[in-house]
Formats: sequence, C-alpha cells, structure tokens
Amino acid sequence: MESSNKEKVVALLNSFNTGDPTPISYINPEKYIQHNLAVGDGLSGFGEVMKNAPEGGFKANVIRAFEDGDYVFTHTEYDFFGPKAGFDVFRFEDGQIVEHWDNLAAVTPANPSGRTQFDGATEIADINKTEDNRKVVQQFVDEVLLNGKMDNLTVLVNPTKYIQHNSAVADGLDGLGAALKYFAENGMVMKYDKVHKVLAEGNFVLTMSEGKFGKAPGDHVAYYDLFRLENGQIVEHWDVIQPIPSKDEWKNQNGKF
Repeated sequence: MESSNKEKVVALLNSFNTGDPTPISYINPEKYIQHNLAVGDGLSGFGEVMKNAPEGGFKANVIRAFEDGDYVFTHTEYDFFGPKAGFDVFRFEDGQIVEHWDNLAAVTPANPSGRTQFDGATEIADINKTEDNRKVVQQFVDEVLLNGKMDNLTVLVNPTKYIQHNSAVADGLDGLGAALKYFAENGMVMKYDKVHKVLAEGNFVLTMSEGKFGKAPGDHVAYYDLFRLENGQIVEHWDVIQPIPSKDEWKNQNGKF
C-alpha cells in the first residue's frame, strides 16, 4: 500500500536515526528545490550536508506532522550541529518531494511558564474545520501581527486559555502583553512585514512570514508560527525565529520563501 505524503516525510526524517537509505527515494532526484540557504540546491546539496554529519550522525524526533494538499509540515526536535528546534515544509509532486523550506533555532531552556519548544498538544482534531481555522489565523496575522490592530484580539485568541511555547514569553494574553512592553521599553523590534504561506490541518495552522526582530532596527528574519485552535480561537502557540543571511552567504539562489 502506497504511503501517504506525511508518512514519507516522517520516514525521511527518521532515516537520520536509522540510516535507512530507502526514504531518499521519496525525493525527486531531477527536481529538489532547496530553501535552506545554508544548503546547496538539489539532491547533491542534501548529500553534501549528510557527508558532513558528525560521528553518530544527525538525529531527528518528529513531534508533530501535518498534511495540507501537496504540502507536509513538521515540528521536529533535532540534533543537527547541536540541539535544534525546527519546522520543515515539504512540497510534493506525483508522490515525490520537489521542494523544501525550514526554520531552525537552538534549543532553549523552558519559558517563564515552564513550557518548552516541543511540549503541548499533538493530536490533530477538527479536520472538518481546517478552512475555518486557517481563516482565524489569517485574520490574526493580518490584523494583529502585520497591522498592530488589537480590536479583535480577545475574539481571535482565547483570553482565558493561551498556552505559550515561545522561550521568552509566559502563558496568557498578560504574558504576551508583558513581552511587548519589554520590547518597547528596551528598543527591541518584533515586526511582521509579509506572510508567505498559511498551511493547515484540522486544529493546527502554520504561518511562514518574514520581518524584523531584535535590537532596533532589527535583523531580517523568518518567522514560523504554529497555532492550535479550539472552538474557533487560538489556544496554543509554538514558534521558531531564524535570521536570514545576507545574499552573499547563500548556498542556493532560491530565497528563504
């Protein structure tokens, strides 16, 4: 029986642990567009990275995996040149992977609420509400993150239950407010300029965005945000923020997005 695209991606990432070469066949050898800017294009670029693996190889523990049409997106705990939190997005054509995006960041200690970058809910629910949940997150990103409008914040985000996995932010809207206040008082920037993709399955939605982050005027970064929803409201959030290197450092010319 043919594996689903999601099963193929999980097998590919698990092959870091097992050394099984079979899942490499899930990548189209003639067309593999790479958006990790530290990796060369094509299957050969992927091979070069694998050749440089430390003794014992890389490790990958897939925590969450989702499928949205031709896309599969995963949330993974890596040992990849050190402990990393990562989101990966794969695009399929005719049952093979033809394109890959990711965002990686170092693993950090638990946040002020004691939550890590990986714990929390994993079970996919409300498949029939996928498009409704996508719309809620799109509205949240458009209004709150891109334009700073807070009018509908307590409609879009559950005001009594907001579980936060960002390393520096506590649970609840109070935690979010305290983080934004700290940024403002310390000349820090967290700005979303453009949303590139909104991928969803059931009660989970991933957004891929770019903007500025850090000490003003801020570094050019990629934001990957994963949201979980209940009853049409955001109740849980994970993220990875990664600086985008200057173009002269790129190993491929496909761009981050």
